[in-house]
Amino acid sequence: MKRHALAVLILFLVACDPDQKNPDKILNTVVVQANIKNEKVKNHAFLKDMYDDSYFPDFLVDKGKVILTELCLRIEDQKPENLEQLYELTHASTDQFNDLEDEFFEHDSELETAARECIAMDFDFIAKAYGFDADVEELIATRNW
Repeated sequence: MKRHALAVLILFLVACDPDQKNPDKILNTVVVQANIKNEKVKNHAFLKDMYDDSYFPDFLVDKGKVILTELCLRIEDQKPENLEQLYELTHASTDQFNDLEDEFFEHDSELETAARECIAMDFDFIAKAYGFDADVEELIATRNW
């Protein structure tokens, strides 16, 4: 648990720095994703389409990557046994994305259709990578975007 907390802290601190020059290569992503045991997830490029679109500020996309990576670590730590338990975890992560919405607006961006699709695809990828056949809309049912 100490390793998980340290990794999340490092990821959060780096993601909160809007002056990052190379957000795709920041240390935090390597540190946290290296702590993930699931090989599919460990090597996945989270939110790639959002990084590829200049409409979405990279430092805010980094915060989204923190949310998704932290979700993976919680799934590995808590080992949900059914979809209901998985949905509890994904809803908490979706709520964290909801909290980012104002920051996107402040930077002339928003969590609109392209972002919603990208985020939903990663939630679906995570569920499948951990062996769940989940409904994508239910994974992100608490979304405001």
